[in-house]
Amino acid sequence: MAQSGTTSRRRADKRDPFLATPLTKIALGVTVILSIFPIYWMIIIASRTNADAVNVPPILLPGGNLGENIARVLATEDAHFLQGLLNSLIVTSTVTISVVIISTFAGFAFARLQFRGRNILLGSILITMMVPLQQMGIVPLYQLMVDLGWVGTLKAVILPYLLNGFGVFMMTQYTQQAVPEELVEAARVDGASTMRIWWNVILPAVRPGMAVLALQTFMLNWNEFMWPLIVLTPDNPTVQVSISFLTAAHTTDYVLIFTGTALSVLPLIVVFIAFGRQIVGGLMEGAVKA
Repeated sequence: MAQSGTTSRRRADKRDPFLATPLTKIALGVTVILSIFPIYWMIIIASRTNADAVNVPPILLPGGNLGENIARVLATEDAHFLQGLLNSLIVTSTVTISVVIISTFAGFAFARLQFRGRNILLGSILITMMVPLQQMGIVPLYQLMVDLGWVGTLKAVILPYLLNGFGVFMMTQYTQQAVPEELVEAARVDGASTMRIWWNVILPAVRPGMAVLALQTFMLNWNEFMWPLIVLTPDNPTVQVSISFLTAAHTTDYVLIFTGTALSVLPLIVVFIAFGRQIVGGLMEGAVKA
C-alpha cells in the first residue's frame, strides 16, 4: 500500500511540472512583501508627523494624524491638489479610452485585414516607438501648442497622447493570437460587415488584452510629470505637479509629500481592483499562448 501511494505521488508530480515547491513559495512571499512594503510605508508616514518620518529605527505602525495630514494637503494653496486630481482624472481617462479604442481598431486592421501598404504602415508605427518624445520632440511640441493657443489648457496634455504606437503593436499581436483567421473568414461568409466583425468577433476575444493596455496607459499618463509641468500653469496642474508644490521653500515636509502621494495612488488601486480579474486573465492567457 505504501509503495502504491509513493508511486501515485510520483505520477502526480510528473503530471504537474509547475508544482510549487517550498522554495518557490518562500520566494513568492518575499516578493509580495517587498512589493507591498513601499505602499505600507507611505501610509505609515502619511499618518505620522515629520519627527516620526525621520525617526531611527523607523516606526512601522500607523499613527493617528492621517485625517489632519489630508486636510493640510487640501489646504495648501500653492498645490491646488483637488484641481490636480480632477485634471489627472480627465486627462488620463480621455487618453486611456482613446488609446484602447484606436489600438483595438488598428490591431484588427493590421492583423486580419488585407490592404496595400499594411506592412509599411505597421513598420512606420514601430519606428515611432524608437523616438523619445520627451527628449527630442518637446520643443517643437511646445511650439505647436503655442501656435494653437492651447498652453495652460488640458488639451495640450491630452492631444499628444491620444495615440500610442506600443498600443497598436500590442493589440496587433494579441489579435493575431486570440482571433483565428478562419473565424473572420467564416463571419464574412455569413455576410457580416467589417464593423460587425470587429464588434461581435474581435472585441470579445481581445477584451483581456484591452484591459491590460488600459491599465498600462492609465498608469503611464497618471504618473506623467515633465510635460504637464511645462505646458500647464501652476493654478491648473495635474496631480503629480501638485505633489511637487507640496514642498516648502526651505524645508521638506515629508508628511505632506507622502500624504499627497498616498491620495494620488488611490485611483490606481481602484482601477486595478475594478479590472484586476480581466488584467490577470489577459496576462495569463498571453503567457499560455507564448
